[in-house]
Amino acid sequence: MNLHTNLQGRLRNTRLPKSHGLWPVFETVVNSIHSLEERGNIKTEGKITLRISRVSQASLKLGGESRVNDIEGFIVEDNGIGFNDTNMKSFETLDSDHKIDKGGRGVGRLLWLKAFDRVEINSDFKDSQGKPMNRVISFDAKNGVELVEEKESINKESITRVTLHGFNKEYQKATPKTIDAISSALLEHCLWYFVRSEGVSKIIVEDTEKSIDLNNLYDSYMCESAHEETITIKDHAFDLTHIKFRELSGKKHGISLCAASRLVKEEAIAGKIPGLYGKISDHTGEFTYSCYVASPYLDERVRAERTSFDIYEDVDGIFSSTEISLRDIREQVLERAGQYLKGYLEDNIEAARSRVEKFVSEKAPRYRPIVSRMGEDDLAIDPSISDKDLDLYLHWKLAELEETMRVQGHDIMAMFEGDYDDYKDRLSKYLRTAEDIKKSDLANYVSHRRTILDLLEKSIQKTDSGSYAREDLIHNLIMPMRKDSNELLMDSHNLWLVDERLAFHNYLASDKTLNSMPITEDTTTKEPDLCVLNVYDNPILVSESQRLPLASITVMEIKRPMRDDARPGEEKDPIEQALGYLDRIRKGGVITTNGRPIPNSEDIPGYCYVLCDLTPSIIKRCQFFDLTISSDHMGYFGFSKHFKAYIEVISYNKLVNSAKERNRAFFDKLGLPTN
Repeated sequence: MNLHTNLQGRLRNTRLPKSHGLWPVFETVVNSIHSLEERGNIKTEGKITLRISRVSQASLKLGGESRVNDIEGFIVEDNGIGFNDTNMKSFETLDSDHKIDKGGRGVGRLLWLKAFDRVEINSDFKDSQGKPMNRVISFDAKNGVELVEEKESINKESITRVTLHGFNKEYQKATPKTIDAISSALLEHCLWYFVRSEGVSKIIVEDTEKSIDLNNLYDSYMCESAHEETITIKDHAFDLTHIKFRELSGKKHGISLCAASRLVKEEAIAGKIPGLYGKISDHTGEFTYSCYVASPYLDERVRAERTSFDIYEDVDGIFSSTEISLRDIREQVLERAGQYLKGYLEDNIEAARSRVEKFVSEKAPRYRPIVSRMGEDDLAIDPSISDKDLDLYLHWKLAELEETMRVQGHDIMAMFEGDYDDYKDRLSKYLRTAEDIKKSDLANYVSHRRTILDLLEKSIQKTDSGSYAREDLIHNLIMPMRKDSNELLMDSHNLWLVDERLAFHNYLASDKTLNSMPITEDTTTKEPDLCVLNVYDNPILVSESQRLPLASITVMEIKRPMRDDARPGEEKDPIEQALGYLDRIRKGGVITTNGRPIPNSEDIPGYCYVLCDLTPSIIKRCQFFDLTISSDHMGYFGFSKHFKAYIEVISYNKLVNSAKERNRAFFDKLGLPTN
């Protein structure tokens, strides 16, 4: 029974990705290589020419740059055996097995009609009697294969010319247009033929004004002869060809899976081998590494279009011991590639380690305890990585270590069975890891303080415009405004800048009205000197304990650097403002955050801090309240009997210097600069 073929139906079921528009052209070149092999003169007299046909308009210039004319089609010409009767019969038969020993699937001509409108073949060949003949064949989706003409040829040489007409616009958009890019892509596609011991015929790529000899291009790309080896994956042999391309090729480090002597699938491997980042060098200079993988296993599983494989990415279950996955191939090839490149990657590995050590030492000491626990592969990062990405990477490694430790902790704390000494060793190792992680947390906390101090010091300097920063920047460094401790995490504020004791509190409010605070029943909504640009005359309020009675109440006022308009009255005097708030809170009846009243709330000790520069008007207000100047002349302090409150006016210079002095020992231990 004869089976009929619907050509248009087969075309619909044939897949050719838009990015593979040159694939049919390259396969035509491969067919020419096979034709020359059949004739037997592949290296001595064989020649293949690929001509690029462009639209006939003159070169245009857009934006000052010349634009390469669009491609209309291609012509591939060779002096191989030609379209004799055997090849003609094969061409007329879809899924022909005529060239199955060369990896042919008999569907290559379908790819022609996926990317081109029509194909014309003009072939001079010799028949079985040695008589010169000529055949002209037309091939398109509507009419299929048509023999246009067959006659005796006047040419004694066998010449076959395949013309691909009407390059599909969608494929054109995703296809490189320059002769250099097309030549490089063709070389990669046919690289196996150049690498193999028998070599390949002369291949020329021609454009309107330029031609490129692919053999010379191959020589210019190669650093040295390819290195070959064979590995076994689950009883199947895989041939690896390690190649070093000169840097000028523009390639990226990768592995290339091949089938039927053609490139099928490429994968970038930068970062997948320790130290394989960016450029690497040998005695001849910089090079790019590629590993070409070939195997009968791949030949058997390549799809008909030769654009992918019928191989699972991963195999689990009962078939995992026999079925080969892409992951299996990738892991084995990467291992061998790493061995081949080991000597070339030492400089990159050392540069990566130095990059990590410098970053940890100068900017992120919190990671110092875990660096010693990271393996060589983990430390072999890209030396050009940004600080942000390196921080994220190290944070991920820290989280990974913490997760591992958490699992180990559960296992260790569970009831153990077996040798007590083994249990004790595992516990000791676990505790050492825990100690390192806690050191990392402490280093992170100290590094955070160093950063906050840097920001505070910068915020009190004069800006490029000659003015000083608004209070909001300083206030936000101490604590975000319009928030209280019910809305923030413990480490979201930096009250330690003023006094370490303030870091421990029961309730904290920033820029909140008194009637919104849960620790007083005062109904006042007035906020002193409130305006959009001057919102930080509002207080920070701290109460230290929830016990009865509260240990103390602290009110803090923040003023803009170098502000010099203080005068009598609560509206303009920050000392009076702080005392006024303290007084209102006490008279409103102090209660705990749970709503329990505090007895004798008017006697609760009060602390009032004013952060500002010691301008002349501020100094006058300090003198009015009979405050004592500090020994360093950078602040004032005193006690108000009437308000039962300690008052301290702290200049910004004193604030920064005092915080630095208190933390200097920690910074020194971590190697952080204090200047």
